[in-house]
Amino acid sequence: MMTMVSDRIGFMQGRLSTVVDGKIQAFPWEHWQDELRLANEQGLSLMEWTLDHDRLEENPLMTPQGQKQIKGLCEQYGVRVPSLTGDFLMQRPFFKSWGQEREALFGLFLKVVDACGANGIGKIIFPLVDNGRLENNEQREILAAYLKKAGTTLAKNNVQICFEVDMPPQEAGAFIKPLPEDLFAINYDIGNSAALGYDYRQELKAYGTRVMNVHVKDRPLGGTTVPLGQGNADIGGVIRLLEKEGYKGNYILQTARSQEGRHVEVLCRYRDMVWDHMET
Repeated sequence: MMTMVSDRIGFMQGRLSTVVDGKIQAFPWEHWQDELRLANEQGLSLMEWTLDHDRLEENPLMTPQGQKQIKGLCEQYGVRVPSLTGDFLMQRPFFKSWGQEREALFGLFLKVVDACGANGIGKIIFPLVDNGRLENNEQREILAAYLKKAGTTLAKNNVQICFEVDMPPQEAGAFIKPLPEDLFAINYDIGNSAALGYDYRQELKAYGTRVMNVHVKDRPLGGTTVPLGQGNADIGGVIRLLEKEGYKGNYILQTARSQEGRHVEVLCRYRDMVWDHMET
């Protein structure tokens, strides 16, 4: 089954490990090395790194020794890490801080961009949702000014920012349109859009050409993440439309965790479901 198409189906780091502190998503400190081996055993060759604000600078992605270990394990197990989900940006958004704290948080962001460049990670998912959502024009202006400052560092490291947004289709399209395409794009989250009640056809019409990464999960209207097929998301409809429109990016499984602890089995089932939608 492992063809060029299935190599575009990946998983969010941590989904092959036990749940950390009851959180659906967190960096798996105790198991991150094992996940690469498990991915290889299950024919999964694509993983999205996840980075929390807590202990950020200790994360193996951020240290020379850790980077060497990541490279070695990825080569050993044939796993690529083309993207990183920046939960740290949502947990402590620099554009909602002030003074020295803002500068320090922005400095951390630039360090992460440099680390991504050193590790060959070409996309950073920037969540403008939940605690990271834009609440007013002042925050939008601050974000825009600091993104402009970051342009040189992004270009130097060949890193693209993919925003995850909770805006209505036309607003999201207007947000991304003026930003340089080589540096800024959209991460489309299928489950989040379903939970917000948006029509994916309208969303992809408004900004589909700027979608460069996709998170696959399911949520009911106004609800939290549930197993694929149990929420309001039309997973197949979204994937088929994206493929029809020429989308060549990845599908990252950011799916519900197994309540019975069968994380590997459940993730592989979800992988096969996405594969089936891509093939039809």
